[in-house]
Amino acid sequence: MIDQNHIAALTGILGDKGIVTAEADMAAYQTGARYDAGRAAIVLRPQTTEEVSAAVVYCVKNGIALIPQSGNTGLVSGSTPDTTGAQAVISLDRMTQRFDLDRDNRSLHADAGFRLSDVNRKLEKHGLFFPIDLGADPRLGGMLATNTGGSRFLKYGDVRRNTLGIKVVLADEEGTILDLTSGLRKNNTGIDWKQVFIGTSGSFGIITECVLNLEPLPKQVATAYLVPASGAHVMPLLRAMEDRLGAYLSAFEGISKNAVSAALDHVPSLKNPFQGGNVPDYVILAEISRTWVPREGEQSLDAVLESVLAEIWEGDDATLADAFVGPAHEMWSLRHALSEGVKHSGKLIAFDLSFRRGDIMAFCDRMKADMPQAFPEVTICDFGHIGDGGVHFNLVVPKDSASASDKAFEQRLRDWVFAIAVSDFNGSFSAEHAIGRKNQAYYDLYTQQKIKDMAKGLKAITSPGELGAVRFG
Repeated sequence: MIDQNHIAALTGILGDKGIVTAEADMAAYQTGARYDAGRAAIVLRPQTTEEVSAAVVYCVKNGIALIPQSGNTGLVSGSTPDTTGAQAVISLDRMTQRFDLDRDNRSLHADAGFRLSDVNRKLEKHGLFFPIDLGADPRLGGMLATNTGGSRFLKYGDVRRNTLGIKVVLADEEGTILDLTSGLRKNNTGIDWKQVFIGTSGSFGIITECVLNLEPLPKQVATAYLVPASGAHVMPLLRAMEDRLGAYLSAFEGISKNAVSAALDHVPSLKNPFQGGNVPDYVILAEISRTWVPREGEQSLDAVLESVLAEIWEGDDATLADAFVGPAHEMWSLRHALSEGVKHSGKLIAFDLSFRRGDIMAFCDRMKADMPQAFPEVTICDFGHIGDGGVHFNLVVPKDSASASDKAFEQRLRDWVFAIAVSDFNGSFSAEHAIGRKNQAYYDLYTQQKIKDMAKGLKAITSPGELGAVRFG
């Protein structure tokens, strides 16, 4: 609950459309993409950076905790309020006014409330796109706050690499606006301050505008499903393709048999691409792309890919057991159905892990060997961005099992997986979903104390007010 005087004051700042108080209307802002429903005191919907600043000033001065929210597609409880009913959600969903394309700079200056799909739809006619490929459809502010990566990280990198500038509102009593939107690609005049706010879950400030690097849209694409001879052959296969294809290689996505089967079961319209319908134990979705239309006499990308795969097939290391080139839309439709398929196959306990590339398959093999003894009810449905070291390590518990609703069971499982991933393999417990309340305990456990102290000090300098779902320090 929130005092009516606060509601009246915030309505005066943001207008009637900028305030949501009815429980039914707040539901979408209180419930996240996965199992993280909370309760908000109020939802604030500013339309401009100046309105964000004014709302922040009021909330900081009156001790109202703020949870910044973008598209609310995150999976770690970083964008939703807790269950106390004392936190206010500040949503960016009305911040879609500014959309300034600089064709010469190949950049876009946009408000943080635009969804990724809207951005790329608007850019398509200019032959450009923001090269972060995701299964979800987030808003720009959340993408920056969590430093998302996606399926084509291998070629284009993450959001951090593709952000040239930002505008951010600090949670202090002045609602300070930092304008870091120069759009320069080279600027070594001191600390790169925008990076303080990218990937830190909105706890150091609310990103309201961004200047993004854009890339030319691919005009030629070829895709293939590759079946490695074994898990140990995945990395040699990746190296062989990188050696032969260079910058053409834009995706190298690993998918387990269980994940493929879950997607095929959930989406009957999907085509089973495997001979006889027999899904292999592990499959790679590989993509190569070029940004120009085919030139006269130039070998097609399908032919390039087939030629490279033939070279690898005939090589001495026998990394491939099977391979075939196919239509990109069909192959990616299966990849994009994995998350929903796995989600509907039982109670999902999801992990977003990152390793040195050479350790991914070793970790997965360790899990396949140890999981049946440690947690026999759990089914592993892993898939991920093998080309950049990321894996969505999804664990499924049968819906009718008592463990599916047992929070202590989930806690033991998370502790066990993270201990092996971080301590035994020197991996990260959060590859591209940031921290959030779900990962808070693991940040506290695995982060060096000096780093936590520095983060806490920086938080006190930038945004001393109660901002964000994450505690740094």
